[in-house]
Order: sequence, then C-alpha cells, then structure tokens
Amino acid sequence: MTHRTHTINSQNSHFFSALFTRMESLIKSQQAQQLAGHSSRAGKTQTTEMVPAAATTAGLTMSSDESMMLKLIQQTHSPDAREVQVRGLLSLVEDILDRATLDSDDSNASMLPLPTEDHKLMQSSMMSVLDSVSYAIDRVACEIAYKSLTGSDAHEITMSVFEHLSSFHWHGKLVLTLAAFALNYGEFWLLVHFHSKNQLAKSLAMLKLVPVQNRVTLESVSHGLNDLIREMKSVTACVVELSELPDRYITLDDPHLSRIISTIPIAVYWTIRSIVACISQINMITAMGHEMMNTQMDSWETSMLANKLKNIHDHLAETLRLCYRHIEKQRSSESLKMLHSLFDTTHIDNMKILTALIHPKNHSTPLQDGSTKRKVHLDVLRRKTVLLLISDLNILEDELSIFEQIYTESRSNLLGIDGKSHMPYEVVWVPIVDPMEDFERSPSLQKKFEALRAPMPWYTVDSPKLIERHAVEFMRERWHFMNKPILVVLDPQGNEASLNALHMIWIWGTEAFPFTRAREEELWRRETLTLNLIVDGIDSVIFNWINPENYIFLYGGDDLDWIRRFTMAAKATAKDSNVKLEMAYVGKRNHSHREQIRRISEAVRAENLSHSWAEPALMWFFWARLESMLYSKIQLGKADDHDEVMQGIKKILSYDKLGGWALLSKGPEIVMITHGAIERTVTVYHRTWKTHVPTKGYTKAMYDHHHDEILLETGKPCSHFDFHINARSGRIPEKMNCFDCHRPMEKYMSFACCHDDKLLDQDQNYNF
Repeated sequence: MTHRTHTINSQNSHFFSALFTRMESLIKSQQAQQLAGHSSRAGKTQTTEMVPAAATTAGLTMSSDESMMLKLIQQTHSPDAREVQVRGLLSLVEDILDRATLDSDDSNASMLPLPTEDHKLMQSSMMSVLDSVSYAIDRVACEIAYKSLTGSDAHEITMSVFEHLSSFHWHGKLVLTLAAFALNYGEFWLLVHFHSKNQLAKSLAMLKLVPVQNRVTLESVSHGLNDLIREMKSVTACVVELSELPDRYITLDDPHLSRIISTIPIAVYWTIRSIVACISQINMITAMGHEMMNTQMDSWETSMLANKLKNIHDHLAETLRLCYRHIEKQRSSESLKMLHSLFDTTHIDNMKILTALIHPKNHSTPLQDGSTKRKVHLDVLRRKTVLLLISDLNILEDELSIFEQIYTESRSNLLGIDGKSHMPYEVVWVPIVDPMEDFERSPSLQKKFEALRAPMPWYTVDSPKLIERHAVEFMRERWHFMNKPILVVLDPQGNEASLNALHMIWIWGTEAFPFTRAREEELWRRETLTLNLIVDGIDSVIFNWINPENYIFLYGGDDLDWIRRFTMAAKATAKDSNVKLEMAYVGKRNHSHREQIRRISEAVRAENLSHSWAEPALMWFFWARLESMLYSKIQLGKADDHDEVMQGIKKILSYDKLGGWALLSKGPEIVMITHGAIERTVTVYHRTWKTHVPTKGYTKAMYDHHHDEILLETGKPCSHFDFHINARSGRIPEKMNCFDCHRPMEKYMSFACCHDDKLLDQDQNYNF
C-alpha cells in the first residue's frame, strides 16, 4: 500500500467509522419491511460492515456524505494518456460471470465450450489488451483477497483499489476490478464443478478449502450473489457505454450533461464496493472450510447493495437515453443543414439528392418496383423527373384510387410501338412514420404499410425506416409536409420543380407535366369558370350532358328531405317549361359525413331523384379538385375578388358549409351558384316566375326571381369556409374578402375531430 493510501485512510478512518455507526440505525428503520423481522438479529451481528444510508437514495442523487465521498474518490483519480480497449475485456469477463453464476441445477452449462471461431477471434483481439493490463488485474485481485481476509473494512479496500488504479479512466477502473473478481469467482466455481471429475480440481479444492460437499451452502451463496453480480455487470456495461459516446456531441460544456456525467465516479465506487463484498463472502466460505455458516447478515448486505446498484443502473440507463437523444438531435440538426445545402447546390443528376432523402445505408435496393414487386436500386431514377408522393400511413383509399387511375391512364396513353411505357416521369411513394419507434414496435403498422403499397403500380420506398428523422424534418420545414399527402416534383438534376403538384394532378392530370409554376400559370390562362372545369375528368355521364340545349343542376347537401323537395320541384319546372334538365348529386365536402352521404346517395339513386355517383371515390375527387383549384390560385397569388374562377369556387365551398346548395348551368355556361334557398325558388314556380319563362327564358326567369324575390326574404349568407393546416394548402392567405358583401372576412382558429377511422384522429383548421 502506498504512503498516499495510508494518509487518506488515516485522515478519514474516524469520519467513516462515525458515519457507519450513525447510519446503521437509519438503515434498519428504512428497511424494516424488507428485513421482515430479521433486523433485530442483524443488529447484533458484528461480522460485516453496514451499508451507508446513501445506498438507499434513489439513483445518483447524492447526499452530503456521498458528496464528501466523491471528493475523496476524485483525489485518487489521475489518469494518464493510455486508452485501454475495455470492450473486449468486458465481454470476456461477462462470459466468465454468466457461466459461473448459473443456478446449481444448470451447472453442466458451465462446461459448454465457446464456438471455435468465436474463441479464436476473442483470443486474437484480447492478447494485446491483456498484455497491458494483466498485472493490474492480478494486483487488484490479490489486494482485495488479502485485505478482506485481514479484517479491513469494505470502504478501506475500495479506496485501496482506487489508489492502485489511479492512472486508469473511470470505465477502466471498473472493468479491471470486475476482471479481478472474475478471476476469483470463476476459479471458485470451476473447482466446484470439476472436483468430482478431475483429480487436480479435487486436490486444489481441498487445498483452498472450497466446501464442495456442502451443496446447501453453495446454492445459498450462488443464489445470494446472483442478483448483485447481475447488477454489477449492468452498471459496468452502462459506464463503458457512456465512455464510448462521441466527444463531439457529449461535452462538459453542457451544464446538464456535465452534471449527469459527474456522478459516474459514485457509480464506479459502489460497483467496486459490491465486488469487494462478493469477494469477502467467497473468502469467508473458504476460511470456514466445510462448516455450516450463518449467512443472514451477508445476504442482507448483498441485497442492499443489489438494490443500490439497481437504482444506479436505472439512473445510468436514463442518462444513456438522454445522451443518445441529445446525440441524435445534434446529428439530425447537422444532417438537416447538409440536406438544405444539398438542395441549394447544382448537380449533374438527381442521385445525390435522392440518396440523401431515401437513405439506403447498407440497403443496396431501397425501392420496390410496383409493377414487378422486385427490389431495385435508386439508379432506376437517374436523370428522370421524379414525383415523390409523401404521406403517412393514413392516406385515404379514395385518394390512392384516383391517383392510381390517373397514373395508369397516363402510362397506357404513352405506350410506344415497343409495348413499353415512355412516361417522362416516375412516381415514388415515400411513407412517413414519425416517430419511427412506433413503426418498429407495432406489427399492425407494419401490416398497414404492406397493405397500402401492395396494389401500388409505381415505385415505393422499401420501408419507412429508410427515411431518417432529419429527412422527415426537412420535408416538414421545406415542403410543408404535415401528414396529409403532398407530391414533390424533382427535375432530372434534383431541383425542386414543384413543392406540391397534387393540385395540378387533380385539376389537369398529367397534362400538367412538367408540373412547374410556369406550366400551372399557363394552364390557368386557358381556363374560365365553366361546368367543364368543375366536372372535367370525373364522370363521362355528366360530361356528355354538356351541350347548349341542356340545363344542368349540380347540387349537394346532407338533408335528404331538402333533396327530395328540391329535385322533384326542379324537374317539375323543367317539364312544365319544356326544357331538358339533368341533375346530379355530388355529396358534401366534409369527409366526416362519409357514411351519411353514402346512404343519401343510395337513396337518390333508388328513388330516381337524380344521377349520383355510386363510387365514394368520385365524390371525394370532386371536392378534392375544387379544393385544389382554391389552393392553386392562392399559391399563385390569385386569391382576389376579380378572379371569376376563385369567386365561383369560394361560393361552392362556402354554401356547402351552410347546408344544401346548387349550381345551374346551360350547357357549359354557369348561370348561378346558390345556397339552399333555391329549393323555395323552384317550389313557387307555378305561382310566380312561370309566366316569365316564355319571354325571359327558363334560366333568366329563375335567376331573376331567385335574386329579386327569394334572396330579399332569406338574405344573402356571407361566405364561410375552412383551410386545413395539415392539408395541401401550401400557404394560407393573410386576408380574404367575402364574395357577396366584399368586406374583409374574420379569421378564426378551430380544432375539429373528423370521426373517420380512415382519416387522422385530429385536424386543425383556419376558418374564414
């Protein structure tokens, strides 16, 4: 023992002696229930030292006594520049302890050999490490064994170990001490297991006084130490893992992390202290020979130490979790900046961009080809326009169905004479699950992902796990992805042609290629507010109605009685006026009314009230196109009072919010868009405007009576409609004017639950 050790111990022996005496009564009272009546006998036992009260504190929240202990420990700590690779040594030690602490009825398992290749690998990697630390391990093993037999208390022995290992880092001290224990403990159990089969083992066991015949004592010791040894290994593994964290992200400059990491010496102290207790018990058994021993006090001490180490391990495990979260946050932040920088750089093709977004890592085939269901490399997208369909796993079946229909028609229209499609772009579904941990531990989400991608004819990312957290954050920040599907268009060089082309796809289909802003503006210059625009590409039946001789009513709502009154009265006016009137029910925008609208649509068809779509996807598409027109106009800065398309769309969406509504056209020309009061207009036909039909015409007579008479009685409802924040809006206008009174509309924020299993559980709207 060095002079320095004598100095420290002499200075503090009185302090710790008084400390242990003072804390003994406190421990007994705190552990009264655990001792279950044994505390009175334990108090009379003089053979072992009591654990300080600090051992009962949760985690590593240090008491004043432990703060003093920390200072003493740190005085012994003067690591040099050596870095011992302890990970391999720890694996070897854990293997020894795992085999030496098996239950007595599984003792044969201790004789199982290591796999040959693993054993060779371990030997080659361990030799250089063991050459440099074997002396330290032997010295610590001898020090603990000798002092435990000469009556030194556990604290004195523990501090002596710190002195001997002063030049090692904290994780090195701990692994070397655990290795010293493995030497002692492994030898003990090796002799126990082999004494009956090997004469050398039998002679050595006799010489060392190992009580190989006393199975009761051996089993008691084994079971008594197993819990403590398990906690010792767990704490050691955590300390080693903490030591391996990258210095780049874990620094003492962070006060919170510094405070957490500063408690590691206490964890090391209590683990070494527990090792000392284990060796002391083994030595006590061999010192007593084959005599029976009362291990009640020893069992109580090991139980208390195991409880202390469990608290420490829980604290360290939480510390690791916080550190990894901090590291992940820092790495994600760096990767996010790099991704932004990558998109701001010019490239010769799109491969760097796609690789950064769909991170393959060691995944050489991160895509699945929807047509062949084979795994393919990102190279299939090289120098192509790529449409990234980004969504979570709650994407609507209606939305996928319509998108697939547009995609399939586009491919068939572009078939060459070679029978192959010559589409100028490729689609890739990018599934987002955030947080990813939900996907990894949820078989139902994994099945949902497989079910969604199974019918997709385009490319799909092979797993949501290939989309890293920083890539998701990038999509949220730069492309405004908020769970609802968006369609980001990347040109052959990886430049962003459109942050969301779904608007254009729903309105014009693939005619919108290459989906740029310039193309969008060009397409709008060709459009006017006509029935062709409202229903184009949805239903050939309605489209075939559009000729100058036909009058057409599109109507919607969720009141079946109103629908019956309106349709019957409207058809009566047309019959009496000798005009050809066609009518079509288009449902309602709010998807939470899906089931109700389905029943109404069935009733409309069953009662022959009018034409109505049997497929719910067509109703969804009708309203999705109208919303897309609105959002497209907003993104182009056309949300003004002089844009007739914008005004017409606002009317339909607003009147739908109020209840029943109708759009009347003569051929493609829209005559009026009005709310539910139109039902009164057609109902009073015979008493009022019938007489004006011969002179004014059917639509003019209806229009004049509706605006000059009916609306004077009912009043004009001002506009009211929603922008879904997590929908495809792109941006929400700062202000809008009412299409009727032209005054600025007020903006409200609301939260609405959609009550539809196929939609998100929560939605957030801006109401105007």
